[in-house]
Amino acid sequence: MKRRDFILLGTVFALTGLAVPAAAQRFRPTRFSAQVRGRGPDVILIPGLTSGRDVWAGTVAAVPGYRYHLLQVAGFAGEPAGANRTGPLVRPLADEIIRYIEMHGLRRPAIVGHSMGGALAMMIAARRPELPGRIMVVDMLPQPAGLLGGTATGWGPLARSLGSMMETPGGRQLFANLMGAFSPPGAPNRRSDPDVVGRAMSELTSTDLTPQLPRIRAPMTVVYGSADPRGRAAVDREFATAYAPARSARLVRIDGAGHMVMLDQPARFQRALRTFLSG
Repeated sequence: MKRRDFILLGTVFALTGLAVPAAAQRFRPTRFSAQVRGRGPDVILIPGLTSGRDVWAGTVAAVPGYRYHLLQVAGFAGEPAGANRTGPLVRPLADEIIRYIEMHGLRRPAIVGHSMGGALAMMIAARRPELPGRIMVVDMLPQPAGLLGGTATGWGPLARSLGSMMETPGGRQLFANLMGAFSPPGAPNRRSDPDVVGRAMSELTSTDLTPQLPRIRAPMTVVYGSADPRGRAAVDREFATAYAPARSARLVRIDGAGHMVMLDQPARFQRALRTFLSG
């Protein structure tokens, strides 16, 4: 976390009449940074693969009354790679978010995660069921490979290929070019570290959180987009089947949205978020 973020955090605590815990003052995340905005109940917002915290800007402005913790993964959207530069990434990132919640004394915060952020939200809620007050997963399946039509086991070769690609300069450059080809001009994810993105994708495509779903005690809302009216029934079945092992998952389909639900249909997503946070 950068120095200006701690200054902002201290200001927020001062305005709310709370003291910043000493442990929080000492804690410096190495795998993400956080910016705190607003006042009210705590809400942690986690963006998806290659995205920065800016994807939540419209949401935060439209849904006031909460203290938002906007995270950004190191290595994504221009953020220096930091501790994510080498080694395992996704699960250590979940562990560090858990530590952030504990060190800052957040009491049962709501956690909202898009795509990879949704996988992180489920990991946290399954590993520490008592920690979150509620979670929202935005357009992510318990098996992330399912978004690409695969499974955690069926995409094993893809995961290994991605890992191998990141081992050579030429492979990293090829992956960077592929990221640019599928990004709109000037998008922040053009500046994401291709090695960090590649390793994150490799880990996600081999992950299956389905067995962990029954461990999640917090109320869970799953928001997903459906851009093609002809495929909505199939998408509904896919998400209903995937989340059937969860204790109680509320599924919310937002029509006219692709993967970036909060950007494709901001008003509809904001309504869903208000309902989720006030529930």
